[in-house]
Amino acid sequence: MLNRAIALVVLVLAVAGLATCQQQHIGRALTERDAAKADLAAAESTNAALVRNLQLAQGTTRTVTEYVDRVQVVRERGTTIVKEVPVYVTANADAACTVPVGFVRLHDAAASGDALPGASGDPDAPAAGVTLSAVAETLADNYATHHATVAQVTGLQQLARQLQSALQQCDAR
Repeated sequence: MLNRAIALVVLVLAVAGLATCQQQHIGRALTERDAAKADLAAAESTNAALVRNLQLAQGTTRTVTEYVDRVQVVRERGTTIVKEVPVYVTANADAACTVPVGFVRLHDAAASGDALPGASGDPDAPAAGVTLSAVAETLADNYATHHATVAQVTGLQQLARQLQSALQQCDAR
């Protein structure tokens, strides 16, 4: 009977020891699981941020490509127009129209954004070497540059609006 009691006590102690050991293993497993969940949540958050950044970058690339294409089309049209000047402003028109030096000075000052130079000489005198066709080419080229700049600014404004919207969405999250 004593042997049975001792065996029973040993058995109870062994079961208690095994239960304690098992409880420690379970505790460690739960801690590791919680750490893994936290790592997963951090990875998912990082992934979501990277996806948003990628989408933003793709949108930016698309916008830049669109406005670069637009600018190229505008420049090509301007080049085509400049090439057509001799068709629309003929040698006869060049000979019939003298471009006054006052017009050349005024145009050059307006194009460069500088102040007009002081009046020197007769503003109605013909400008040496400046023909009507040269004026037409210069104006067509200036307008082509203007339209290309407008296309660039429009594209950059669109990009700025997209970036602002994306940043506001990021802040809202």
